[in-house]
Amino acid sequence: MPARPIVPTAAAILLAATSMAYGRPDARTMTCEQTQQLIQSRRAIVLTTGRNTYDRYVRQYGNECDWPEVPVASYVRTLDGQCRVHRCEEPVFDFPD
Repeated sequence: MPARPIVPTAAAILLAATSMAYGRPDARTMTCEQTQQLIQSRRAIVLTTGRNTYDRYVRQYGNECDWPEVPVASYVRTLDGQCRVHRCEEPVFDFPD
């Protein structure tokens, strides 16, 4: 009989642990400096940027982008306003005719 209370408790702990493991950092709940430090420390990270939006952000100098993409400046909303970060995009070569 003592095993019965253990099963729901173990299930609750497992559920809580898995939900935390898959959480995405939310740029809107961090300062710009915290956001930039997080990107630098992890080299590339997927951040929540809005209620239903997210994107992958990378360090400015590094090899986190797949070829032929390069890091380009982008902005995300943080607690203290707009924050400059970088994400991968294909370069646009607009040569004059």
